[in-house]
Amino acid sequence: MNKKTLSKKVAPVKSLMQILKKRSGRDNSGQISVRHQGGRQKRFYRVIDFKRDKRDMEAEVIRIERDPNRNAFIALVKYTDNELRYILYPNKLKVGDKIIASENAEIKIGNALALKNIPIGTLVHNVELYIGKGGQMIKSAGAAASVIAKEDKYIHLKLPSGAVQRFFKDCWATVGQIGNISFKDEIIGSAGRKRLMGIRPTVRGTAQNPRSHPHGGGEGRSGEGMHPKTPWGKPARGKRTRNKHKWSRSLVVKRRRR
Repeated sequence: MNKKTLSKKVAPVKSLMQILKKRSGRDNSGQISVRHQGGRQKRFYRVIDFKRDKRDMEAEVIRIERDPNRNAFIALVKYTDNELRYILYPNKLKVGDKIIASENAEIKIGNALALKNIPIGTLVHNVELYIGKGGQMIKSAGAAASVIAKEDKYIHLKLPSGAVQRFFKDCWATVGQIGNISFKDEIIGSAGRKRLMGIRPTVRGTAQNPRSHPHGGGEGRSGEGMHPKTPWGKPARGKRTRNKHKWSRSLVVKRRRR
């Protein structure tokens, strides 16, 4: 979908909006846990319906909007009982289209149903990890997973990374690929825009003082001079950081890298 076909500038639905608190990369103790964040513009969070729990009731797409909190577009839908909700915008969904979340829904873009009812080869997004918790996977612009196999109580999905993972067959997903596919080609264009997005400058380790970074110090321009390290001395490249003992690791059928 081209950005020119977005709905003209309209105010978001007030009942589906709340102020998004700016934490500037700090955790609940006030310490910086994510570096290079802070100083962005004030934002309003749009409440997105990731659960799609209004079952067996049709909804009509009213308009498609840009969301400042995510790279995907969002669609405003109106149910037959006049309730309004925001959902992630699937590619090729048009204003006026009808969508539904149902066990027996048609395999059509925007419809939500359990993975066990989705045929092999179908593209899906907004996939649940835990039954009934709401979509937690495949939610960014242009992302889609494909159903490649069915086995006992699991469904195998090929993720955008190339990994193959098992999901419980009763987990729900939405049919289609998320819109705004061209987002990855967008050029930021200026440092000022980056700051308005809340991203602060990043300084190379080799340009720092040796007390501040393992790569720091040296006369003139100097290389790393060692295996690449983080500011805290841990390996910076190649070291696997995923928890080997987490239960979800047992659901990975094929890793994204050999």
